[in-house]
Amino acid sequence: MSGGGRATGGPAPKIGDPCWVDIYTSDPDRAIDFYGRLFGWTAERAGEEFGGYITFHKDGKAVAGGMGKTADSVEGPDQWTVYLASPDAKATADAAVAHGGTIVVPPMDVGELGAMAVLGDAGGAGVGIWQAGEFAGFQTIGIVSGGTWSDHAGSPSWFELHTRDYAGALAFYREVFGWSDTFTISDTPEFRYTTIHATTPMLGGVMDASAFLPEGVPAGWTIYFGADDVDAAVAEVVELGGTVLSPPQDSPYGRSAQVADPTGARFSIGGNSK
Repeated sequence: MSGGGRATGGPAPKIGDPCWVDIYTSDPDRAIDFYGRLFGWTAERAGEEFGGYITFHKDGKAVAGGMGKTADSVEGPDQWTVYLASPDAKATADAAVAHGGTIVVPPMDVGELGAMAVLGDAGGAGVGIWQAGEFAGFQTIGIVSGGTWSDHAGSPSWFELHTRDYAGALAFYREVFGWSDTFTISDTPEFRYTTIHATTPMLGGVMDASAFLPEGVPAGWTIYFGADDVDAAVAEVVELGGTVLSPPQDSPYGRSAQVADPTGARFSIGGNSK
């Protein structure tokens, strides 16, 4: 991680906003190569005092982080984690437990950069907490508004929770992370979706996934990284050793696909419809 706040792509994060993402990977070198080729990211590795943490940059601006697995790491698959902004990581973690969540990684200071923790929300989805110190989080993000993507190529642009307990998840994030201006796009049995904010930048949302999440697949957050050409980016994923989980398709909200990197970490690619 390197210092600074969000330079472009919207205002500084509000409490409860997605403010950072990072990948927990079994092969950091391969992740650096894969995401560098796919999104044009460069990588900066911190020293041993920060566990060799990787900060990825797009055009010189911090967009994501990475941490390699070690012998004493928390067990689990390679995966991306979304972090939400908090003024007090410990207080937020305590509130999460009080509202049915669990602690995966207890709150800890990260030097002078800030403090972090990782939770399981009340529906079992993993989510991080970031309390900013010298490091605020993203230095640029894409903007998605009215189905149009802008300033999005190679940048995190949308953050989406798929949950089996839609009402419970919304209650959890409102109580624990202070979401106060959510907007319900649809509330029918076929499609239930609420965005984090009612006005642009909405940043992401919560989807009722009870009808399509396979048995045994946990609830979870997914990150949409932007691309000027979603189909070309998906083809590049395959060429670089990744896999396609859901092929590109248009919706009223743009064009998107779900993919996995070479070690299995899942993410989505989004952009404008053709």
